[in-house]
Amino acid sequence: MISYNIEGVKMPKISKRETNAWIKAVAAKYGKKVGEVAYIFCDDPKILEVNKEYLNHDYFTDIITFDYCEGNVLNGDIFISLDTVASNAEEFGVTFDEELHRVLIHGILHLCGQDDQTPELRAEMIAKENDALAMHNA
Repeated sequence: MISYNIEGVKMPKISKRETNAWIKAVAAKYGKKVGEVAYIFCDDPKILEVNKEYLNHDYFTDIITFDYCEGNVLNGDIFISLDTVASNAEEFGVTFDEELHRVLIHGILHLCGQDDQTPELRAEMIAKENDALAMHNA
């Protein structure tokens, strides 16, 4: 089950049914099934608080993924700062919706085992995001 939650922000306009089907299709591409995945949409102060409390990082970010996967079943909590999604969309010259979908699938790719801690892994992540976004827009 995929749930969409808010903390201190308005729910972004996304088609939950379409998004759920897309997420499940991307997971299946990596041999995974979706178990319990919770998206928590929040603002910059909340994601900073989560980053400090759980990861000892003192900076803003667009997404934090907590991985509780078991075998090939995806389970996790995915915090997304809508403030940072909006500023990144502006910086990258894309719409808010496009950037939000990139971040939504970024978290799923982390749960599928993709890391982005080095430049090489980051390039792989971007390629996989682009592939997943093409599946969404098909």
